[in-house]
Amino acid sequence: MIKVVKFGGSSLASAAQFKKVGAIIRKEETRRYVVPSAPGKRHSGDTKVTDLLYKCYGQAILDDDREEDFEEILKVIKDRYDSIINGLELTISLDDEFKTIQENFSKKIGRDYAASRGEYLNGIIMAAYLGYEFIDAAEVIFFDEEGEFDAEKTNEVLSERLAHTERAVIPGFYGSNPDGTIHTFSRGGSDITGSIVARAVHADMYENWTDVSGFLIADPRIIKNPKAIDVITYRELRELSYMGATVLHEDAIFPVRREGIPINIRNTNAPEDKGTLIVEATCQKPRFTITGVAGKKDFASITVEKAMMNSEVGFCRKVLTVFEDNGISIEHMPSGIDTMTIFVHQDEFAEREQKVIAGIHRAVEPDFLELESDLALIAVVGRGMRATRGTSGRIFSALAHANVNVKMIDQGSSELNIIIGVRNHDFDAAIKAIYDIFVNTRI
Repeated sequence: MIKVVKFGGSSLASAAQFKKVGAIIRKEETRRYVVPSAPGKRHSGDTKVTDLLYKCYGQAILDDDREEDFEEILKVIKDRYDSIINGLELTISLDDEFKTIQENFSKKIGRDYAASRGEYLNGIIMAAYLGYEFIDAAEVIFFDEEGEFDAEKTNEVLSERLAHTERAVIPGFYGSNPDGTIHTFSRGGSDITGSIVARAVHADMYENWTDVSGFLIADPRIIKNPKAIDVITYRELRELSYMGATVLHEDAIFPVRREGIPINIRNTNAPEDKGTLIVEATCQKPRFTITGVAGKKDFASITVEKAMMNSEVGFCRKVLTVFEDNGISIEHMPSGIDTMTIFVHQDEFAEREQKVIAGIHRAVEPDFLELESDLALIAVVGRGMRATRGTSGRIFSALAHANVNVKMIDQGSSELNIIIGVRNHDFDAAIKAIYDIFVNTRI
C-alpha cells in the first residue's frame, strides 16, 4: 500500500507542529511520499511565510534605496526557518540557500520564484527530519509555454523518478516553465501537487492533513459547531468547492479522480479523527439528506424577456455572446419560456453594465430587461436528495419560516444539487434555515 501525504501551512508552522507531522508519518510505513506547504501562521497575529516572501520580493524590486528593508524581511524569514531547524535539533544550514534567494531577488527573477521558496525550504527541512530524499518540484512538475499545467509530461517524468525512489519529499505549490523559470499554481496549490504525486505513484490513498477534521456540512462562521461529513463524492465536493467551501483546492480533485484514488482530509492536531473520505462513488448511505450547503455573495442578475423567445433559434447564444465579448463569465442561467436570467459576479459586471445592456438590445431586441444586484447564490448538495421526495418543498418551507425571500431556485437534472438565489442580507439566515431543517430536525 502507498500513501501520499500533504501537510498544510498550519501543520508546519513551527518545530512543535513538525514533530506532530513526523509522528504521523512514522506511524505508518505506507506514508512514503510527503508534500509540504510553506510555514503558516503560528498564532492569530502571525504572518504566513508566503506572505512574507511576497512582501520581501516587493521591497527587493523597488528602484530606490530600501535594500535594508528587503534584507530585514529576509532575515525575519530566515529566523522562522532557523527556529524550526533548531527546535528539531537538525544539523543542516540554509545559509547558502538564503544567499541564492537574496541574489535572485536582487535580479528581479519573478514573484512566482519568490513565493515558491517557502515550500522549497520547508521541503529541505522535512526531508532532513524524516531521512527522506528531497526532490525539487521544478525538476518533475511542468507547465507549458502558456503557463498551463502539462499533466502528461509531469506524470511521465514524475512516475519515472519516483519509481526509483522509496521515500521522498516533494515541495508543493510550484513547478517549472519550459525555460526553467519557476511557475506556481494558484494560492493553496500544494493540494494540487499532492494529487499529482498520488497519480504518479498510483497511490492507494491521498491524505491531505490540515487544521480541521475534514469537511463540515456548513460554514462554521455561520453555523455553530456544524457536523462533519464522513464520506463525500468528487462530484459533491466539486459543487461545494465551487460555491465557496475551501478546505481543499478545487483543482486538486482532477489528477486523482481519473485514477480512482480516494482523498482523506485529516486533522494534524487530532490525528485520531477519521476526517472526511472523498471518493468517486459510494454505496454508503449519507447520514442526512444533504451532504453540505455552501454559497457566495455579491452577484447580479440580468433578466431578459421576449415573447416567443423559445421559438427564436439562437436566442440564448446571441445573449451569451454579448457577455463573452465583454469578458464576463456566467455563474448560473435559469430560464423560462419567454425569459432567461443570467447571474454574474457583481464586480465584473459593474464596469461594463451599460455596454452589456446595449449589446443585448442590439443582439435580440428584448421586450424587457431587468437588473438586480446584491444577490447571493447558495448550493444545497447531496446524493441523498435523489431518493428523497419533497426536498425542494422543505427548502421553501424552511426559508419561508426564516422570512427569507427566494429570488430563484433551480435543480439540475442529476438531482445532485439545488441552487437558490437570495438577497445578500438574507444569506446567513438562509444557510441556518437549510442546515436546521435537514440536519437538526432530521425530518
